[in-house]
Amino acid sequence: MAIVNVYIDGFNLYYGAVKGSPYKWLDLAALCRLMLPNDTIQSIEYFTAIVSARPHDPGLPVRQHVYLRALKTIPNLTICYGHFLTHSVRMVLTGSNPIKKVFVDKTEEKGSDVNIATHLLHEAYQKKFETAVLITNDSDLVEPVRIVRNLLNLPVGILNPQQHHSTVLKDVATFMKRIRQSDVAASQFPTVMKDAKGHFHKPAAW
Repeated sequence: MAIVNVYIDGFNLYYGAVKGSPYKWLDLAALCRLMLPNDTIQSIEYFTAIVSARPHDPGLPVRQHVYLRALKTIPNLTICYGHFLTHSVRMVLTGSNPIKKVFVDKTEEKGSDVNIATHLLHEAYQKKFETAVLITNDSDLVEPVRIVRNLLNLPVGILNPQQHHSTVLKDVATFMKRIRQSDVAASQFPTVMKDAKGHFHKPAAW
């Protein structure tokens, strides 16, 4: 049994294991307990960014707000925010012949990988855990994982929400396990929840 700090790449988890499923009302503490049954989960750090309304989905920010409210009921969970960056890029139009280029708005989530790496390294150097576990499949995190394992001699596990493992992450991690849809399905919040402000419900659209 190890004392574990868990670092969750929110968007990697969402797009890998939650999007398109009926299991978006995900209790991250329950998921951690399910995936790490023999360990003590000391802290869970969730890395995300605030979304904006989209023409085809104006309710997106409202659903995210309710979900973050649910996450804040988990006593040992903290939320760390990055941001979205939208910029116009010129790209080739699919199937155009002759080649035609058009400008498109490209939105990218920025900051989560840097924030995860920073928190992981900071807490590893302070010896705040016995084992670190990252929920991600982002190969950009290879170097901080390598530093914590090889220089600080601390185990780092990966819980992968994607279908296939990142080879480079697998090579440097102490262990790597896949989060399956059955794990996500078994780790849902109750439909009705309560916090200091009162009762609230799982969004109907979910």
